[in-house]
Amino acid sequence: MKILGISAFYHDSAAALVIDGRIAAAAQEERFTRIRHDAAFPSQAIEFCLAHAGLTASSLDAVVFYEKPLLKFERLLESALAFAPRGFPFFLRAMPGWLSEKLHATRAIDRGLGRLHTGPIWFASHHHSHAASAFFPSPFERAAILTLDGVGEWTTTSWGTGSGHTIDLHREIRFPHSLGLIYSAFTYYAGFRVNSGEYKLMGLAPYGTPRFRDAIFEKILHLRPDGSFWLDQSYFRYGHGLAMTSGKFHRLFGRPPTPPDTPPDRFEMDIAASIQSVIEEAVLRIARHIHSETGEENLCLAGGVALNCVANGRLLRESPFRRIWIQPAAGDAGGALGAALYGWHGIAGQPRQPSHPDSQTGSLLGPSFTPEEILADLAPLHAVHTRPPDEETLASEAASLLARGLILGHFEGRAEFGPRALGQRSILADPRDPSMQRRLNLAIKFRESFRPFAPAVLEDRQHELFDLPCASPYMLLTGHLHPHLRDPSSPVPAVTHIDHSARIQSVSAATSPRFHRILAAFHRLTGCPALVNTSFNIRGEPIVHTPAQAYRSFMFTEMDALILGPFLLLKKDQPPMPGAAEYKTRFRPD
Repeated sequence: MKILGISAFYHDSAAALVIDGRIAAAAQEERFTRIRHDAAFPSQAIEFCLAHAGLTASSLDAVVFYEKPLLKFERLLESALAFAPRGFPFFLRAMPGWLSEKLHATRAIDRGLGRLHTGPIWFASHHHSHAASAFFPSPFERAAILTLDGVGEWTTTSWGTGSGHTIDLHREIRFPHSLGLIYSAFTYYAGFRVNSGEYKLMGLAPYGTPRFRDAIFEKILHLRPDGSFWLDQSYFRYGHGLAMTSGKFHRLFGRPPTPPDTPPDRFEMDIAASIQSVIEEAVLRIARHIHSETGEENLCLAGGVALNCVANGRLLRESPFRRIWIQPAAGDAGGALGAALYGWHGIAGQPRQPSHPDSQTGSLLGPSFTPEEILADLAPLHAVHTRPPDEETLASEAASLLARGLILGHFEGRAEFGPRALGQRSILADPRDPSMQRRLNLAIKFRESFRPFAPAVLEDRQHELFDLPCASPYMLLTGHLHPHLRDPSSPVPAVTHIDHSARIQSVSAATSPRFHRILAAFHRLTGCPALVNTSFNIRGEPIVHTPAQAYRSFMFTEMDALILGPFLLLKKDQPPMPGAAEYKTRFRPD
């Protein structure tokens, strides 16, 4: 049975294909259109998924949309009435999109599939899609499930259990009370962009002191012993306006919102630390309650809040759950995958056999390019390249470049599904260099200098550096550098944050053979089992999708070398690329 899952129209549209219960392909539309967090119908992502499996739309047995548009529209109507008359301008602004497309998802799907699909179109609820994406690919036969995000149709938080091929969601918290939305409100207040700047707020938090934590708990978020919560809506405008916070919110903290793109000062750092502390406490309290109610040993997580790897790390260390599995594409994009899996297990009733370490195959579910396709992309660019004779030689040459302090782009195999680069579309560097974080931020990523980088570390050597007690293949858990390795003698200063934490990626040979080979070669050469790993993209752009885009990013930044499939390119050998010098001048700080 071939089932296509689709998420669309709100944030990070995506498509995923499941064939007889196996995840065959998944991709986000932004990678193809080059529009960050593209919410349009995922036509190109669907085209890729079908082509990868050698299918057409007429071959599909079913299509599953990741939420129920009529329920979402009901929430929009009721919210407009509840906040009347303040909610009507927001309602009127939203109407054209609803009446033209969002309300008529069946029609949009039919049109998007070229009217070739003749099978059923099913609709899963938003949080059932999240729950399915969390539990069904996990290695657990049974587990508790927690989903946390901004809002689906009505639900913002849900929890329940999964067993075999069934999911039962027992409890929910409904809009406008939302951990995702309060975190986004503070993201907006600190001067970052909602729906894309939340990870910046998380990265800023260790620099601050949570001096506003008590005020948030006393005035804004009322957290009960069982983890349920209530938000005082007089502090917000997201229910009825086009801004996130109200004048009452600004008066409580003594300042208006920070203008976008303003360098953060101590105030923003303390705001970030305060809301991060509040979210961690709320998530921990919910998890403890779920454990007491279900008695399960395992926990599965999805929803945008599940991308908060600091909160996840605390869950792992401090909650009563023994094991945790988090969907790598935890946001709306992962809803497409959850919808397809829900169609197979939840609607079609097909059995499930858990796989170890999971059935997501490293989340390497996107497009790949053959050597011939890479050469075809490079030819018009007159790129100069060599081809080492074998994989071991390529890995050794890459390790040698990295050990000399060079910065290396790496583009190989299938693209990652989700927001994290896991070695296939990555920029790599030497973590031993104390200046590397600043070099990467300012000369490669063109972004704020406080932003941390993640270590990719050999899975069997992870314990030598970090206190994380389990593997973290998807870069969704934070651990801390062992105390005896901390400043001033840290062996990996470029990948540990100011509080000695790190968002760790464990790399295994089974999942990522090339990346593991490079890490192993670097370890043999330097004694260090880790590398800096950051996503292969530059300011304002999604992660690179094609070899030509990878080459452009290579030329438009201060990267020194690039691996494209089996080919190695050195910056010093390349002809000048029009526009590259101007681009670097535009974004390089004075």
